[in-house]
Amino acid sequence: MSRLFTRLTLGDVTMRNRLWVSPMCQYSAVEGVPQEWHHTHLAQFASGGAGLIIAEATAVAPEGRISPEDTGLWTDEQRDAWAPIVAAIRRRGAVAGVQLAHAGRKASTWSPFSGRRGSVPVADGGWATVAPSAIAFDGYAEPVALDLAGIDRVVADFASAARRAVAAGFQVLELHAAHGYLLHQFLSPLSNARDDEYGGTLENRARLLLRTLDAVRDAVPGVPVIVRLSATDWADGGWDPPQTVTVARWAADRGADFFDISSGGLVAHQQLTTGPGYQVPLAAQVRQEAGVPVNAVGMIDDAHHAERVLAEGAADAVMAGREWLRDPHYALRAATELGVDIDYWPPQYLRARRRA
Repeated sequence: MSRLFTRLTLGDVTMRNRLWVSPMCQYSAVEGVPQEWHHTHLAQFASGGAGLIIAEATAVAPEGRISPEDTGLWTDEQRDAWAPIVAAIRRRGAVAGVQLAHAGRKASTWSPFSGRRGSVPVADGGWATVAPSAIAFDGYAEPVALDLAGIDRVVADFASAARRAVAAGFQVLELHAAHGYLLHQFLSPLSNARDDEYGGTLENRARLLLRTLDAVRDAVPGVPVIVRLSATDWADGGWDPPQTVTVARWAADRGADFFDISSGGLVAHQQLTTGPGYQVPLAAQVRQEAGVPVNAVGMIDDAHHAERVLAEGAADAVMAGREWLRDPHYALRAATELGVDIDYWPPQYLRARRRA
């Protein structure tokens, strides 16, 4: 039996398989409001057999957007625009999730489509950014260090966004504590030079993530929460797998249901070599040493490779990004390639169920 095509349950939510869609920014929102593009983009993956679809990094506050074109969940208008998109995903049999995010010092940047890099000036629609410390990401504007009241606002913003997400119909929430964004900035000593209760020791650097997790769980009790972590900064003196293991264990004790293990993104001088499955060992280490369920990500573009990751016990699910963009029916194709019979082929596509 294929491990990839077995069900997985988080709380009261069951995914029909373990081949999931990673959150992928589309840089196509208007004032944080998702558009028709987002509807087509996400619903197609549900038609293509995905088990769980996590919508892109969605800002919990205006200043938390990566770019001015990012989606948000800080207004009711945004909530209402997400609702039909979520309904389309769910009608097609997939579970709908959303990644709640705050970009911190990596906010207010030009979208990839602009042909420009770095921070967007205020005159062009940008804004002042915030971070644990006034340490800029290479090539970006210097952020303002958050005071304690600002930290409290961040926690409250995540909780409010969680309520709006659930009201829009999202069934799973993911907290973005990876890729160099705000929660990750607090975790890493390379970006956190604070000397108060949010800096210094690992317990202090993890405080904001754990407070945010507590606030989200209190805001939407019973809703499964995934935490995305970069397992390493790929840089000397930075965040590393042993710290990730410890914080994953702490987060699980506070009610996190699952962990999405990625890596990098905090500093421009990171040193890594990519290749198929290059992050799978990180997921396997967190799974084994922290004793928590995880998914693996990173160039897992082949059905047989995805199956091996699960069969070998490295992860409990597989997320992919670019392969879903190349083929929005990745799960249907994977089932055919693995010789697995699934009962959620769209009837309109049944003629492709078997290769001639």
